[in-house]
Amino acid sequence: MFTVIGEALLDMVQAEPHGPFVAKPGGGPLNIAVGLARLGHPTELKARLSTSPLAAVIRDHAMNNNVGLASCVDTPDQTTLAFAALDDDGRATYEFYVQGTADWGWTSDELAGLPTGTVALHTGSLAAAVAPGADVLLELWQQLAAEGALLLSYDPNVRPDLAGSRASAVQRVERFVGSSHLVKASDEDLSWLYPDAGCLDVVRRWTTMGPELVVMTRGVDGCVAVQAGGELMELAGVRVDVVDTIGAGDSFEAGLLSGLADGSCLAPGAIAQQPVEALRAVLQRAIDVSAMTCERVGAEPPTRTSYDAIRSA
Repeated sequence: MFTVIGEALLDMVQAEPHGPFVAKPGGGPLNIAVGLARLGHPTELKARLSTSPLAAVIRDHAMNNNVGLASCVDTPDQTTLAFAALDDDGRATYEFYVQGTADWGWTSDELAGLPTGTVALHTGSLAAAVAPGADVLLELWQQLAAEGALLLSYDPNVRPDLAGSRASAVQRVERFVGSSHLVKASDEDLSWLYPDAGCLDVVRRWTTMGPELVVMTRGVDGCVAVQAGGELMELAGVRVDVVDTIGAGDSFEAGLLSGLADGSCLAPGAIAQQPVEALRAVLQRAIDVSAMTCERVGAEPPTRTSYDAIRSA
């Protein structure tokens, strides 16, 4: 079973460029949990959820998609809002309302204990960047890495407006990278974190810090990945009629984890032992799932049935 730790917020989404905003459940970790569940994998979300009426939309969305909420923490703090504005090409830019909201108040006691049956754990995005909760989450991540029992997956999903100084962001990200088995980041993430370094150089360097596989997404240009001690893998993107890119990176992550699950790679050390062709198949699933999401309004990843239908066509 997968457990995803992180924010579950409301995305205020434009159905079309310059149009009105409509509230939809979102946040990278929630989107990934929903994506995994829709692809047929038992998944639990560990999040701090407001008890306000706004959060009922988030709870219903998770439960309607078979995402477990038993390990979530109830809090009277307000629900986080993220406004996703679209440009004329359907690309989203974000503005966040996070001050004092529910997602960032993690304590050690709240994070203690994971759902029974968890074999793989994912985190990242704002939950791994916004204090004070990010510091507590990093402590847990390093503890779990030392214990070596669970596969740990991380996606920084950098939001520069909330990342703090670049130097502190790099330090935090690298500590998560060094404690993870699987790392996925976008070329935009790496360009912001390391403006004076080539993105491929960063990917290769990260593989020397501990991860078994580091993947860099490149939007319509697909992705590249490096297995620890291995050669660069490069896969082209899939051309689709893009409605918007909201949730595209989260869907890629869900597809990536889904492929690893189906390949029996959800254990520390398993990814490092996989042949290149097996990993290329996993990466292709991630690309396809992400592309399908871009054909829909908002973060709406495909179900396993719709994914299988596309792949068999």
